[in-house]
Amino acid sequence: MSDDNVTAMKPARVLSDAIRDVKNATADRTDVVVDLREAHRMRLELLAAELEQVFADVPKDIDNFDFAISSGLQPRLWIDAVSHVALGRDRRTFRFVRDTRIGRVVLAETTDTKRVAAQVTRYIAERIVERQQMMDGGAELALPSFARDPVAEAEPPLRPIARPIWPRFLSGFGLLVAGAVAGIAVMAALYWLRLAATGVSF
Repeated sequence: MSDDNVTAMKPARVLSDAIRDVKNATADRTDVVVDLREAHRMRLELLAAELEQVFADVPKDIDNFDFAISSGLQPRLWIDAVSHVALGRDRRTFRFVRDTRIGRVVLAETTDTKRVAAQVTRYIAERIVERQQMMDGGAELALPSFARDPVAEAEPPLRPIARPIWPRFLSGFGLLVAGAVAGIAVMAALYWLRLAATGVSF
């Protein structure tokens, strides 16, 4: 084999090595992503196990809840269609959030599995009570604990202040008189100008 042929083959070997290196790096990154996803899922499965009895106690005729761990880059433990538990960036903090009309509300954020499980249990209980009140035709629905306004609950509703009718009547009558006086003044001015145009003197 001539030196020219050896020289011509070197770039091909270098490119193949580079392709192999890129593939290895991509595989390593994929393994890291898969490991993170599996770690997230495992921690959510531990939380689901903590809530297993709570999920089992939900009446069978209530289908508002999901109680499922979704797959994907960031697994989530879904409680219902608008609330779920996921892990934070540190891969240790549970974040229990709910989507509302004004945005996403964080209901709990802690590394303690039992604390987030207690908050999820409270949320489920509030949703069940709210549904029962709706079925019973109750006038007032149970507001979730995060949506209650203690100031609004403590203060009684404001009542309109009764005002006497005479000031309003007199003010209206005064406007009427002022309008009549202004009209008479305008008519008098127009009549005076017309007399002056005809040459009548006083």
